Amino acid sequence: MLSLPDIQIDDRPFREFVDRAGEGRWDPWSLFRLALDARRARLSRNFDGLICLDQLPTVIPYPHQIRTAERVIRDLQGRAILADEVGLGKTIEAGLILKEYIVRDLVRRALILVPASLVLQWTRELNEKFGIPAFAQRNEWSWTTYDILVASMDTTKREPHRQAVLSQTWDMVIVDEAHKLKNRKTRNWQLVNQIPKKYCLLLTATPIQNDLRELYNLITLLRPGQLGSFREFSRNFVKDKRTPKNPAELRRALSEIMIRNKRSDGDLPFTRRHVRQVPLQLSPEERRFYDAVTSFIRGEYRRRREAAQNVLHLITLQREICSSPYAALCTLERMAKDPDQPPYLRTQLLELCELGAQIPAYTKVETTIDLIRQIDDKAIVFTEYRASQDFLLYMMKRHGIGCVPFRGGFGRGKKDWMKEIFSKRARVMIATEAGGEGLNLQFCNQVINFDLPWNPMRVEQRIGRVHRLGQTRDVYVYNLATAGTIEQSIVELLQDKIRLFELVIGELDLILGRMHMSAEDFEKKLMDWLVEAESPEDFQTRLNEFGERFRTVRAEWEKEKATELDLF
Repeated sequence: MLSLPDIQIDDRPFREFVDRAGEGRWDPWSLFRLALDARRARLSRNFDGLICLDQLPTVIPYPHQIRTAERVIRDLQGRAILADEVGLGKTIEAGLILKEYIVRDLVRRALILVPASLVLQWTRELNEKFGIPAFAQRNEWSWTTYDILVASMDTTKREPHRQAVLSQTWDMVIVDEAHKLKNRKTRNWQLVNQIPKKYCLLLTATPIQNDLRELYNLITLLRPGQLGSFREFSRNFVKDKRTPKNPAELRRALSEIMIRNKRSDGDLPFTRRHVRQVPLQLSPEERRFYDAVTSFIRGEYRRRREAAQNVLHLITLQREICSSPYAALCTLERMAKDPDQPPYLRTQLLELCELGAQIPAYTKVETTIDLIRQIDDKAIVFTEYRASQDFLLYMMKRHGIGCVPFRGGFGRGKKDWMKEIFSKRARVMIATEAGGEGLNLQFCNQVINFDLPWNPMRVEQRIGRVHRLGQTRDVYVYNLATAGTIEQSIVELLQDKIRLFELVIGELDLILGRMHMSAEDFEKKLMDWLVEAESPEDFQTRLNEFGERFRTVRAEWEKEKATELDLF
């Protein structure tokens, strides 16, 4: 009969468990979860799914954002252009990718380069939404003190900061507003190209603005040779600087480095946008001042253009008189005090200043205040000019309306503070163009365009501050338009002819490009049409012709898009 060997049973783990249970010596639940997550990360052998989703404190990504992050990590090896249309959450996608690489222990040191006005916003969102310990760069010691650093591009490209960045190796570099890297001759492009890095993300809603070479330069930063040498790229893919050749082949090459989600791709939860034109009638005093200033500008513009002299300040003055008499009056007074002005010109300027000083009240300001009272909700008021902003702030406070300013001259902390006050206390934020980029104001759904920029690209950027993913209410946009002025003609062109408010920023840029015109060219054209027009009716005819041409090009582009000839 076979004898079985003695079996020794080690019951120490059980006895230790009983002892600890009896004494209540349990480790914290948070430490257990942390150990479990670390174990799962080590056991994960592939990139078929994101393992960081359970570790996001406050954000629930949309499906398209998760798909984008998975594809960048799985297929694009962490080097990609995130080119979603405005408002689709490129920042969330970048945060997901960074978080996933951190959880998988593939990224320890990361550098995020953004416009100066967005440094604190990026820092806060990485910490609060993704639990990533990011710090804002504040001095030259920051580069070696923190592992996850958010810095402004303007600071980073200057010494001694530039050398401090280039002397280190970064696991990941993220660049926001990456369309500013379109020119390889700039210090921005050269800096990003020289930074030692393993992974790199470029974020931009407009990967092409005026020239296909811009796209080539962006892709070269991520994957040199992806499109061949520049000569090969030009020969194979460029018909002219705005028109691609072999679009199907170019689209295939781009798909290996770029991801572009569109609002039209799926059922993204965008609320509706309602646009209303608010007509105004100038008072007799305002009308005399407006006509006199416009007549002066037209005469001086013609004279200076023929003499090949600078006309930029005259274009600014024309836009200011469309904004508010107060803004134009401030500029006229500065011009009159210039000792280099010829006597005849100084006399004209002083006469205009006297005419402007006779205006008892500003119709547009009073209309804005009445509109805000009717809205009875938070509203953001956009104006291009500091003088108009200052006067609006003064009048709002006189009428007991709580408001805060937002402009480019504010430091990082003050911009953040203004946004917080607007969110928690003030009813109105009055912003210059500095508020058109980077701000996320989904808690507000009312936008008042006190004046409209002549660059149509900036209009969508303004509205994009409130009409974006995360907005739960319909958005209302009010465009103030003064009858019998250039402003009314521009509002009608953008709203009725171009139907700008039905487009998104990427579509507008592509259509203008097909017209061989940039948004900046459009601004110059407006001034030329104004000066060359023999009458207001002639000026309106020129605008109508442009609107008809725009609609024709848009229809052609939409037809091509239906047959998949577009790049994206």
